[in-house]
Amino acid sequence: MPKLTKRVVDAAEVREKDYVIWDDELPGFGLRVFMSGKRSYVLQYRAAGRSRRYSIGLHGIWTPDTARKEARVQLGKIAQGENPAEARQADRNAMTVSELADRYIEAMDAGLIMGKGGRPKRPSTIYVNKGQLRGHIIPLIGQRRVQDLTKADVTKMMNDVVAGKTKAVKKTKKRGKSILRGGRGTASKCVGLTGSMLTYAISMGIIEHNVAHGIRKPKDQVRDRRLSEDEFRELGRMLKIAEEDADLAWTVGITRLLALTGCRRGEVISLEWSEVDFENSCLRLEDSKEGASIRPIGLPAIELLEALRETATSEFVFPGKRGADTYGGLPRQWRKVFGDSELSDLTAHVLRHSFASIANDLGFTESTIATLLGHATHSITSKYIHSLDSVLVMAADTVAGYISALLEGAELTQNTYALDRQKRQSAINDMLRQADPG
Repeated sequence: MPKLTKRVVDAAEVREKDYVIWDDELPGFGLRVFMSGKRSYVLQYRAAGRSRRYSIGLHGIWTPDTARKEARVQLGKIAQGENPAEARQADRNAMTVSELADRYIEAMDAGLIMGKGGRPKRPSTIYVNKGQLRGHIIPLIGQRRVQDLTKADVTKMMNDVVAGKTKAVKKTKKRGKSILRGGRGTASKCVGLTGSMLTYAISMGIIEHNVAHGIRKPKDQVRDRRLSEDEFRELGRMLKIAEEDADLAWTVGITRLLALTGCRRGEVISLEWSEVDFENSCLRLEDSKEGASIRPIGLPAIELLEALRETATSEFVFPGKRGADTYGGLPRQWRKVFGDSELSDLTAHVLRHSFASIANDLGFTESTIATLLGHATHSITSKYIHSLDSVLVMAADTVAGYISALLEGAELTQNTYALDRQKRQSAINDMLRQADPG
């Protein structure tokens, strides 16, 4: 056996079958000559009682000298108990982000991925997550191997979503079409979802570290938006105009109920009549973002729902069209109603944030406001509660009444809920007179 040199490699003849020329200087190091004429450097060794062959690379990219050096490096690893051929195979079979996403989706569908409160993710959340995975995450980093993913990769994905590189309009079975817009809020959610998916990968033993943790996510500027009193009045004016169009009836009703209750969009759109407790002035939501929740609502909201009930033909307060269970055209209809006006950026969260801000302006405590909004740490969740604390109903009446007046165009001067001694004493005297008319 000759020592492998460039002259020996170039002179190697092609035969009817592949064969190997072994180097006489380094045991196990050789040149494989293919029937096609290609030449590749290889290393033959034993590991775990089996003979294994490790391919170093093609001649031309590797020279005999560089290939021999690489063979010595791999022999050193073998002496330490490693198996380079097996490691390469595992590396080739390493899971991509796209493949991990498929597993993660299967786990969500099976109820194995927990959301808030240790409960399986809700169907609506899973639906949104699938859209984020298939519309943004997979197109941008799906081909990356999970074990090779870096913070830089996730950060670039986030920046690309912010820049709108994944904007698209896709056909879907559920809605007819899905509009992917990207932006800061979507980018932030995609980073959070990637982190959740990588946490799942850690639990499955696929990786050891979550590179999505600690990435500074962009703040969604819309989430700080609140309507001024003038904007509430303008909103009321535009809704009155929209009421003249029968096709916008649900849009107007949903918008008013969102403004008067501070509920989340999904809570109103999927609201069923069985969840409306008219007698106790509350919504008994069976499946909100925080699970089952009882939400006090003010008299203006009750009156709106009573008016809608008179013509109700479905179990849903706002039934969908063309056979759909719930109404699904709100964003599109809002663009139709508000167009290029100052309310063109109106969202359900803007109305929710505005409700909370009005409540704060009126002097209600953070705890009371959190209960009205159904926040996790303050929501009323017991299914055994039949009547609410009258103080909470009063708070809901006050906030909803204030907002209702603004929608009607009223100019209000009192911005805080007064609790002076004279009014408190007057309320006590009224209560005593009712208890003892004599």
